[in-house]
Amino acid sequence: MNISQLAKAINVSTDTVRYYEKQGLLQAPNRQDNGYRSYTAAHLESLRFVRGAQSLGFSLAEIRVILPQFASGQFGRTDIEQQLQTKMAQIDAHIKQLQTLKKELKATFESLTCASDKPVPTAQGIAVDSGSGAGVARVRKSFAKAASASHG
Repeated sequence: MNISQLAKAINVSTDTVRYYEKQGLLQAPNRQDNGYRSYTAAHLESLRFVRGAQSLGFSLAEIRVILPQFASGQFGRTDIEQQLQTKMAQIDAHIKQLQTLKKELKATFESLTCASDKPVPTAQGIAVDSGSGAGVARVRKSFAKAASASHG
């Protein structure tokens, strides 16, 4: 099959197929006498695997590591379970980060004391640091003020 047939079978663009090839996610196909790419059923299966893994939240870098095992038929249930558990742990960690960030946003919202139709004074525009990392700007700004006061 040619590149457009492969792309249509997976519902991606031909540019996507070429990109996956360049990224090493899809083995380079043989070329026909006219220079056109000639894809096989193995290419189709690899492309399906890549798209399926992406839909489950795996990055292309993560897929690139898994793909050789899949292509060689060495990717079994235990491997799949391990990859899925690792991805779920990453998602859980991300959820915790987002929950912390949400608490920080809520605390910042609740700390606003100016009138809703007035500009926010600089001192109130600094977020409370709840551990998400967003409050680092506040610490740096406070440190900068203290440093300039001691040098002035």
